[in-house]
Amino acid sequence: MDSNDKFVLLIISIPLAGLVYSGLGISLMVNSPVVRNYPLISGAIFVLIPFVSAVSIWMTTAAKRYKQK
Repeated sequence: MDSNDKFVLLIISIPLAGLVYSGLGISLMVNSPVVRNYPLISGAIFVLIPFVSAVSIWMTTAAKRYKQK
């Protein structure tokens, strides 16, 4: 698999993963009474999970690039 194939796979998979994550969040909001009773906490968790994962991926990649220099 060359770099163009990897890039195309990344471009296709990121929106699909976002749709799955959003669908999961909406279905949790509809079906779970705990999520409906605590909307601020569940919303914060729903927002922080992708943010923390993106920051950790960004930081590990930046650290690897910094070590190469």
